[in-house]
Amino acid sequence: MAKDRSSSALSEIAARLHQFDGEPLRVEFLARGIDALTQIAERLDQSELGEVVASTSNTDVLVTALTQPSAVGLFSAADPLMLARLRGVQARDALLAAEGGTLTADEVGEVLHVSPQAVEMRRAAGQLLAVDGGRRGYLYPSWQLADEGVLPGLEEVLGLLVEHPPLAKLRFFLSGNHRLDGERPLDRLRRGDVAPVRLAARTFGEQGAA
Repeated sequence: MAKDRSSSALSEIAARLHQFDGEPLRVEFLARGIDALTQIAERLDQSELGEVVASTSNTDVLVTALTQPSAVGLFSAADPLMLARLRGVQARDALLAAEGGTLTADEVGEVLHVSPQAVEMRRAAGQLLAVDGGRRGYLYPSWQLADEGVLPGLEEVLGLLVEHPPLAKLRFFLSGNHRLDGERPLDRLRRGDVAPVRLAARTFGEQGAA
């Protein structure tokens, strides 16, 4: 019975891959990706495979598989920094998932009662925080929106962080800051305590600053 399920799953995967016929770059990416996954699958023991399959999303499946003890070292010769890169991906995704996840420009526009184009203009002007999501467009952390619009004080603080990349700005708002007695800037802004957050933003990135 299990063998029948496995054969059915493989047949389904093969059928899905055919949708990319005529797209050589996608086919090459899939071929190399499947080869890498095959090498990982050969190494993992049953307990590790169980942990991987129990992951809550397909993306988490990949990261969990690559960080299993049996997979460590598999690709280190080709890319010694792979594990560090994986940890960076995990940290980035955790930041984007925090406090309600992200919204598209269309969704932000609905909340603010403006057009998606107006949302993008605010982003370009540094009045809203967003991360480039590639083909999905810009992704806007939902926590920067309040009941009556943009979180008070956000635009002012973003102006002080203009020299930092989007992910660094995310880290600033969502991490404990020693200038705020270990509290997160986001929590202080939610309480309307803007002045200390301004000070923390001015020193963000300096040696010894959170």
